[in-house]
Amino acid sequence: MVSPEGESVPAFETSTVKCRGCTGENVVPVVDVGAQPSADYFPPADTPGPDPRWPLELWLCRDCTLVQLGPVEPQLPEEALAVESATSIAHAESSVKEILRDYPALAGGVVFEFASHHGGSWLEHLYAAGSRLAGDGEKADLVIDVHGIVHEPQYGEMLQLRAERLAPGGLLVMEFHHLLPLFVGNQFDTIRHGHWAYVSLRALQNVAALHGLAVESVKQVDMFGGSLMVMLRHTGDAKPDATVDVLLEDEDAAGIADEVQLASLQEAAWHAAGALHDELTRHKAAGRTVLGYGAPSKAPVLLDLSKVTTDLLPFTVDMAPGKHGRRIPGGCMVPIRPIDELRAARPDVVLVLTWDIADEVIAQLEADGGWGATYLVPLPEPHEVVGSR
Repeated sequence: MVSPEGESVPAFETSTVKCRGCTGENVVPVVDVGAQPSADYFPPADTPGPDPRWPLELWLCRDCTLVQLGPVEPQLPEEALAVESATSIAHAESSVKEILRDYPALAGGVVFEFASHHGGSWLEHLYAAGSRLAGDGEKADLVIDVHGIVHEPQYGEMLQLRAERLAPGGLLVMEFHHLLPLFVGNQFDTIRHGHWAYVSLRALQNVAALHGLAVESVKQVDMFGGSLMVMLRHTGDAKPDATVDVLLEDEDAAGIADEVQLASLQEAAWHAAGALHDELTRHKAAGRTVLGYGAPSKAPVLLDLSKVTTDLLPFTVDMAPGKHGRRIPGGCMVPIRPIDELRAARPDVVLVLTWDIADEVIAQLEADGGWGATYLVPLPEPHEVVGSR
């Protein structure tokens, strides 16, 4: 296999791979973004390279349609350093209000939450509404998984645990990054070690059925570049509404269960990565300074595929104090600094690496009127947003 730049790319190795969802063996590779560092590994800035890397591939199960990481698993422990965004915090509060509005019988009931590495816990808001946390082994009227299950290597087994925790007549609410916007929006940098499944509604429906669950309703939300909030019940209790069929039709029209269609994401990723490199090179040639905002787990893949180093991006900044004095892993070696250093430098262009909360980032930097910077959002293709003048 050869990249658009003419570089040799390792071909997929053939092996017997069991699906992380249904455990079937009809699983095929569809996307290869090369060997990448572990996404949440941010070494101290003075740590010399090269950093450890592992293959990063997407595979499709032809039976249940779950898209998932390939068989190679990183063995590097990851330290949680991120700080939860204001967008995520506000989303948790508004989500609880909407669920209790739509399902008033759940107010004051027994709840259980499967925690996520991303934060966004609903519990504080549910407690305020009178809910009680389920005790050890107790079944819950409302079971919540907000961006949690994708961090578990065996998706099907973990879905079974959620089904077992659900009381008869209860509601399971699952929110996750949706495969459809990942595909159509070329969000290739969201493919990362530690996120084991890239879920469509169709795949969730198929795997859920194996564990006595059925999808009742679905809602599209803006989190992380496009997520789904899916309401499920035990199969005998579920009464699916029209939102389910509408979204399944959208997924089918996009071809996200088709291995040929999914494979086109690889070429789209290389194209966007090359375009970002060209855009940063253009700014440098014109004498403009470019600095980054954010050091998310998606930055290593984006910058590595784009061949961006400190020559084009001298440093980036992040809200998380635990990341200061560290660097983005991989080939870029871009150091991570406090946000005040970005404001002090007043770059001509800010590359928004946390593109999924670009509005929040721009509002934060423009709160005092800004300095006339242009904001560069990298995906689906690099495009500019002009700040205050």
